[in-house]
Amino acid sequence: MTSFPPDVVAAILHHMNDDHTDDNLTIARAFVDPAATAATMTDLDTEGGTWDVVVDGETRGQAVPWPGPVVERADVRRAVVALHDAAVERLGLPAREAH
Repeated sequence: MTSFPPDVVAAILHHMNDDHTDDNLTIARAFVDPAATAATMTDLDTEGGTWDVVVDGETRGQAVPWPGPVVERADVRRAVVALHDAAVERLGLPAREAH
């Protein structure tokens, strides 16, 4: 596992948690628990992302591996989009036309 610099992680987490709250929940419902009612991305590295997921009022941290290789910062965006697309497919939701 390789970490990104703290400022990079903070910027990505800020973006995900401010601009993509619905996407966080979709990923959590597909890869952690379909009963999730909230999800906040709390960490990431080259192996995957970690979300705090709320199920039945209880919060637990859960790592979700990236669906493809992540080596540098630019790879994270592609990995999150691919993870979200896989979550949408797994849950049988309509796909977005563009990201």
